[in-house]
Amino acid sequence: MQVPVVIVGGGPSGLLLSQLLHLQGVESVVLERRTKAHVMGRVRAGVLEQGTVDLLRAAGVADRLEAEGLIHEGLDIAFAGRRHRLDLASLTGGRTVTVYGQTEVTRDLFEARERLGGAVVDGAKDVALHDLDGDAPYVTYRHVGEEHRIDCDFVAGCDGFHGVSRGSMPASVLREFEQVYAFGWIGVLSRTPPVSPELVYASHERGFALCSMRSPTLSRYYLQCPSEDVPENWSDERFWGELKRRLPAATADVLVEGPSVEKSVAPMRSYVAEPLRHGRLFLVGDAAHIVPPTGAKGLNLAASDVHYLSHALVDHYRRDDDSGLRDYSEKALARVWKCERFSWWMTSLLHRFPDAGPFRERVQRAELDYLFSSRAAMTSLAENYVGLPY
Repeated sequence: MQVPVVIVGGGPSGLLLSQLLHLQGVESVVLERRTKAHVMGRVRAGVLEQGTVDLLRAAGVADRLEAEGLIHEGLDIAFAGRRHRLDLASLTGGRTVTVYGQTEVTRDLFEARERLGGAVVDGAKDVALHDLDGDAPYVTYRHVGEEHRIDCDFVAGCDGFHGVSRGSMPASVLREFEQVYAFGWIGVLSRTPPVSPELVYASHERGFALCSMRSPTLSRYYLQCPSEDVPENWSDERFWGELKRRLPAATADVLVEGPSVEKSVAPMRSYVAEPLRHGRLFLVGDAAHIVPPTGAKGLNLAASDVHYLSHALVDHYRRDDDSGLRDYSEKALARVWKCERFSWWMTSLLHRFPDAGPFRERVQRAELDYLFSSRAAMTSLAENYVGLPY
């Protein structure tokens, strides 16, 4: 087989890239090592930046998002027993975020690719990338016991942190930057109404908490926990009790408890790989960078990579213009590092660090006090939260 672009990874970034290219007449094949059912079943982030929503609209996959997504014009940050509202819309000239689960985004993209006859191979095993620094790269894989080869012009590595794409870059080329945090999040999904119509971030002496949602009847809650913790240590009773302790009393009093549908512990790290291009290979999303989830940037940062790369590839094929391909890594990384900074800052602002002494705790409290006493500080947070421009 021969196609212009092979996309390794059938998560939302790979599917979105494939969809955008298809609408501009550039064909691709998506290779996903997991089954479609596994990809669809992953519980992930649910806060979409304005730019991500606009990109999904451009891809023609926003009908259900616009019907079911929850538009949030603000968020709350709780500390010292009180909630403080950040009015995102008024601080950013009307920009908002939309709560719509990544699982639903992936479903919409899968259905769109199927409607248009897109080539998505799930269960692709032993994917290997060849001759990336030459003029004729190709990809091999095994599917249902048979060996396959695809010749292509370019490879887009959208296969996540543990995928084959970044590992295919020479060690002499790749530079890695990482910050590992000494804590993680225990997350619970429950079929209960959210405690608040907007997200509530809480900074407490016992640790961070976040009250989020997937729908008006499906809530997602998180608690800071040791990085080595496991879900089995957290009974539903323990989780709800600890969540109530970290929330202001008025919020805890209206919290609706219920059986957990899903429970997991997510580690926390900041990570960036540079460059995002080697020869004919381009890294996208989690294959290139990881952010702690505090700033709600993971999926959104992958979407901005897709924006830059899709435009670059379309310009190559339709306008014989390679400037976007040459500049992809530099352009994407400029935004990546700004989002890394914001996610690191939000994490530092709201969590309790095991090695922090009284001085750091007082500075953290002072920063929270300053945040809500300064419109300039609130505007900075709001601009980053709703999404920096592409």
